[in-house]
Amino acid sequence: MANDKNLLVELFVEELPPKALKKLGESFGHTLLDQLKSQGLLAADSALTTFASPRRLAARVTNVAGKAADKAVSQKLMPVSVGLDAQGQPTPALVKKLQALGADASAAASLKRAMDGKAEALFYESTARGASLAEGLQKALAEAIAKLPIPKVMTYQLADGWTDVKFVRPAHALVALHGSDVVPVEALGLKAGNTTQGHRFESRGAVTIPDADGYAQALEKEGAVIASFEARRAEIARQLQVAAQNVGSGAKPIEDDALLDEVTGLVERPNVLTCQFEQQFLEVPQECLILTMKANQKYFPLLDAQGRLTHRFLVVSNIRPQDPSAVIGGNERVVRPRLADAKFFFDQDRKKPLESRVAGLGKVVYHNKLGTQGERVQRVRALAQVIGANWEGDLLARKADQAAMLAKADLLTDMVGEFPELQGIMGRYYAQADGLPGDIADAIEDHYKPRFAGDALPRGSAGVVVALADKLETLAGLFSIGQLPTGDKDPFALRRHALGIVRMLIERDLPLGLDRLIAEALALFPQAPRDTAAQLSDFIYDRLAGSLREQGYSAQEVDAVLALRPQRLGDVAKRLAAVRAFAALPEAPALAAANKRIGNILKKAEGAVDPHVSEVLLQEDAEKALYAATRDLAPTAKARFDAGDYTGSLQTLAALRGPVDAFFDGVMVNAEQTDLRLNRLGLLATLHGAMNRVADLSRLVS
Repeated sequence: MANDKNLLVELFVEELPPKALKKLGESFGHTLLDQLKSQGLLAADSALTTFASPRRLAARVTNVAGKAADKAVSQKLMPVSVGLDAQGQPTPALVKKLQALGADASAAASLKRAMDGKAEALFYESTARGASLAEGLQKALAEAIAKLPIPKVMTYQLADGWTDVKFVRPAHALVALHGSDVVPVEALGLKAGNTTQGHRFESRGAVTIPDADGYAQALEKEGAVIASFEARRAEIARQLQVAAQNVGSGAKPIEDDALLDEVTGLVERPNVLTCQFEQQFLEVPQECLILTMKANQKYFPLLDAQGRLTHRFLVVSNIRPQDPSAVIGGNERVVRPRLADAKFFFDQDRKKPLESRVAGLGKVVYHNKLGTQGERVQRVRALAQVIGANWEGDLLARKADQAAMLAKADLLTDMVGEFPELQGIMGRYYAQADGLPGDIADAIEDHYKPRFAGDALPRGSAGVVVALADKLETLAGLFSIGQLPTGDKDPFALRRHALGIVRMLIERDLPLGLDRLIAEALALFPQAPRDTAAQLSDFIYDRLAGSLREQGYSAQEVDAVLALRPQRLGDVAKRLAAVRAFAALPEAPALAAANKRIGNILKKAEGAVDPHVSEVLLQEDAEKALYAATRDLAPTAKARFDAGDYTGSLQTLAALRGPVDAFFDGVMVNAEQTDLRLNRLGLLATLHGAMNRVADLSRLVS
């Protein structure tokens, strides 16, 4: 391509939203790249580098042409029979079409004729001029700005005092360089140039960008800015580790990728400083102190080698003064009232027992169709008692009831009122302060678990029971009023609740049937429509299926096992292993195909088929052989199934391949004689039941 050079585009703006900065930078660069590529301005090996700092979005693209290559264009006009008359002369319709394309009737002689389907058509061949870089970049830049995932748009006036612009933040400069040449494009009322601004406080004024390749270096040297989001993030992480090592005693900064991304979006020239607070604040639960430092101040708390909070924390400053003491002192003064508030809340909350707050939940609305939190607590308690009794008996039922009663009480504490993220966590601390047993306190915190993918399960049996009851009550209640997730929208996190139930039932191998749990939960909501149980069951099994596929099981394996809706989910992994082992056997394809055929025959039979066989009515050698093989093998397969040996159960049935094949080769199932037909259907039904205890083998057929 002609005049290939590297391209640099930068929008210089006022401070961008830090939480959105990473996505804004990536979107800006990738949309530019895609648009330039679609216009033929890029080479096959063109590469993108994105830049994003609090005050700029930029992208560098390698090997960008100054002009796209011209393109040969072949345009279908009309069938020959419409465009040419009997003498081969252009018809008025063709002349009109040519004129619309800027050609005259004489061009008809040079039209190409080619088959188009079953008819011959006329094609007009021309050359389309390739776009110049200025034209292509103008279009690409407009698209990149329009497609930015802006959290909230601002409206502001340009310098003329009349024109309004809508953008994420007011923009003040535009840089567009092809090599060292300025590309004459405009955006947001700005004309492109080669100058930008550096750091708000520490730069030497305007920064001139010499060429597309010198952007990052010029900004860092002249503007005191690390333009790359990833480079700045890596520098912050490096400085955090160095500062922690300088503190010593195995100190380490708290790991929080979201906080690191947000702080990277707040600074252009990071400078990590070590600060401290009074050790008396460490009497407050460390979760409270960590949350207030992270959420309100964007600080990185320092933990000791055992993971306990220390009285030191790290601040990522945006300036690098020779004497940082004023910056350190200022941050220490700012955090002190925050920590004092946390200590005050903690001290005040402990003056009232957790149980004394339970009555107040009756005044807190949970959902306008489902009542108050107090009513919800009563439902969760009832369900927890049933689950606990069915799992381990009365003792667990009583513990689960006590934990369920107290589980939501911390919602009425000052600490959780200030920091809702601490619900459950504070309940555990306050339960401990009230002298409650450790397993009850743990259950109060753990009943929210697992909160996200990969989160730990509740620690003890009481926690598991209350967590199950809480999630089942939520699902049953919201399904009963038709509040199902739709598309990407799941405001009540019902998919997460369903996956949490699945994980607890599987990973703790609980002896609890899923449909029984659903029925017990829905019994708390008499207003639920009759099909709610089926809807909720489908919803949970769908979540299980998706989870299993993510773990590497094939869709066929998952469908085969879940088609039977196994009630004890702890068995699912063993069933899947058995199906995988069976599928590897040479007999498996034929048996799976036969199983599918048997299923289809039984579906087409009139009425329900009785799985009973009369030996007297067996006439053909093949049906006698199949009956004998089924009679000999089915009990062994069932015994192994009952013992939990699902792999052995399926492999026992592999010996049926020969008799099954011979049966279908030599026996007419739908015999004219009614008693013979019913007997043969009964034999197939017996065989079908024996084959499909572990999984629906017909699902293994492609």
